[in-house]
Amino acid sequence: MNKPLENKLALVTGASRGIGAATAIALAAQGAHVVVTARTAKALEEVEQTIFDAGGSATIAPLDLTEKDSIARLAAAISERWKALDVMVLNAATLGTLAAVPAIDAKELAAVLTLNVSAQAALIQAFDPLLRQSDAGKVIGITSSVGRKPRAYWGAYGASKAAFETLLGAYGDEVSEISRVRTAIIDPGATRTKMRARAYPGEDPASVKPPEAVADHITALVINGFETGLWERVPG
Repeated sequence: MNKPLENKLALVTGASRGIGAATAIALAAQGAHVVVTARTAKALEEVEQTIFDAGGSATIAPLDLTEKDSIARLAAAISERWKALDVMVLNAATLGTLAAVPAIDAKELAAVLTLNVSAQAALIQAFDPLLRQSDAGKVIGITSSVGRKPRAYWGAYGASKAAFETLLGAYGDEVSEISRVRTAIIDPGATRTKMRARAYPGEDPASVKPPEAVADHITALVINGFETGLWERVPG
């Protein structure tokens, strides 16, 4: 029985746990070969094994997206093996320390912006040629409500997500008329992740939706398609 994403290639960043891992597993379940990347090799191996056990296929690529030339090396390795990239899910991000704006540490702010903005720009740049080779390339970025509505103590993270949304949206506009690449931005909302637990340490994890709910939403978008500029919040 054919699956809707059979013979499609997907790349998911931040795929060692949470939304990234769940999305990689969901895409693989629909037939995609998924390249999963994150810093922790052991956790990636566990995601890969879960995919294999379910009859799917995946390739792990342990790396730090903020290291010099790491993204270029990843793009080169994928280009050598595949002719096109059909799906790229930009999920990797760091929260940083929640703090009042006057108390934001400059060094930590630079680290947040490096991963949440600069690395995302580098990923788009590196994989743009492969995405254009797809008959329906899709780039989905994971954001947060604080990127659109400022919230006390979330200034650093919110600013990084606002910048990321602008960056991905601009890319979508640039390529929409000259390629079949389409971009979308997804706000997962309250989701049971490690980042959420850090931000809300007193919250009962069972009171918010599991990452699989977000993964299913993303996978449905990939299968059904969407128009560039889509911005959606996952219900629940």
